[in-house]
Formats: sequence, C-alpha cells, structure tokens
Amino acid sequence: MEIKSMPEEVAERLGFYVYRLIDPRNGDTFYVGKGSGDRVLQHVKAAVRDDFGSEKTGLIREIIAANLSVGHVIHRHGMDEETAMEVEAAVMDCFPSARNKLRGHRSAKRGRAHLRELIDRYGAEEFAVERPLLLISVGRYEPSGNKSLLDQVRGCWKITHDYAKPAQLVLAHQRGIVRGVFVPRQWVPATKENFDWLDEDEPGRIGFIGEGAPKEVADLYMSKRVPQRFRKKGAAFPVRKLLPGSEAAEDPGDVTVEDTVEDKPGGKVEKADGEVARAPSPPMSI
Repeated sequence: MEIKSMPEEVAERLGFYVYRLIDPRNGDTFYVGKGSGDRVLQHVKAAVRDDFGSEKTGLIREIIAANLSVGHVIHRHGMDEETAMEVEAAVMDCFPSARNKLRGHRSAKRGRAHLRELIDRYGAEEFAVERPLLLISVGRYEPSGNKSLLDQVRGCWKITHDYAKPAQLVLAHQRGIVRGVFVPRQWVPATKENFDWLDEDEPGRIGFIGEGAPKEVADLYMSKRVPQRFRKKGAAFPVRKLLPGSEAAEDPGDVTVEDTVEDKPGGKVEKADGEVARAPSPPMSI
C-alpha cells in the first residue's frame, strides 16, 4: 500500500535521514537523498502536482501510470544534517543507477575512488613549475571512453588566444594528479572543421592542435601532484595557467575570443585565393 503521509511522531524520531527511491519494475535505485520530515515523500507528490519535467519525475510518472508505487527505503536515520550529507554522498556512490543531477557532498574530494588513485593523490610528489603551463581538469576521464585524453583536453575552452599562447605544455589532471602531458602546436577556433566531434561551431571558444610530449619531458609531470599553492579551493573553471615564480594560478577571468584568433599563430587567415590557411605557431622550447 502506498504511503502518502509521514506521522509527526515518526518524523520527530527519524530526525535527519538518508533515503532511496526505488523503481518497483526492476528494483533499481533511481534517486538518493537526505532530509527530514516527509521529504522522502515529496518527490511523488511533486511529480503528480507539478508540470515540470526531469528524468526522476518522468520515472515516477511512469511508475504511477503502471499502477505501481515508488519504493521508499530509509538507509540511516537519527542523524544531524552534516552527518546525513556525508552518508547521502556515500550511498549515492554505491548506486550508479541514481538519477541525481548533483554529486554528493564533498564527493570530488572524498568520494569513491580506487586505492591507486588515493595513493597517487596523497602520496605523489609535487611537480616543479619551471616553464609556463596550462593546467586542465579532465574530471573522471576513462581511457575506454569515446574520446582520447588528448581530444578531451585539447578543446574547446572559453579562453583567449593571448591567455593560452605562452603555455609551452598542457597538463591534463584528475583531482590534482597529472594524467597527460601535451605540446600545443596551434591554438585554433572551436569549429567543426578543427574539432570533428563538435555538432556546430562554438564562437568564443578555442582549442589546440598538438601531440603528446616527449617521454623525457612527460616524466617530469606524469603521476605527480599539482603544487598546493596552485590548487585554489572551490575553483570552478577547468583551465588555469601556471607561471614560474608565481604563487598562485592565473585564472582566465571573464574573457572572450574576439580579436584574439585571426591573424595570430594558430588562427585562421584568408589567403588571396580564398583558401583557408593556418598561421604558424611559435616555436616551443621543451
């Protein structure tokens, strides 16, 4: 029988709790949440009452249309809110079928990870910044994905040519550990011609054409940790520039690409006969 309300005396005893919503048709957990009172029941009520749509509400409406009821499981109760947020994040990591739009509390820093990743993260030595570098976060890149690491890191970014040009190397990192080292030969506009995975041109963004760094260069950075002074807490933008002698990374800021690509190295220039040519990139000292 479907539960439509939470008795007050039960809500009081539960305090803050962590719950799962389950699809009775296949047993999959499709949402993990935390709350108090009748929060666990509000999702079904909202799906019936409101017109807005999401993957979660769509599933709930399908379940109701099949004359079935959403399953509600309380994983842990009687907690304070901070503890509930930690438990919610841990449970969320255990159920990849969950449709939560946001990851759990502090998951990027303390969430699910392989032991090797944790050893690298906390045991790796910091690399030295002895030349201009561009540091790009690639999140949870998986080598078996549809795009190579080079393709994932080379474009396309909302930065100016002037911001990117000084970088002699581009470092791809996951949670502060370097996973790839690349030499950018040309910085070019984000067009379908330059990046064949794009569905359409993306004005205001650029990317690079390049290749993996020589082994003797890559070994200076691979599996090493970004120096602590360059790891800005809460930084949201995935691209940062590291300069020798600097005590902090240089953020792109609010930038556009207007008047920064054409007639500059890596940009497109029109030849007299109408053909598109590439302006040469400056030599890289690696």
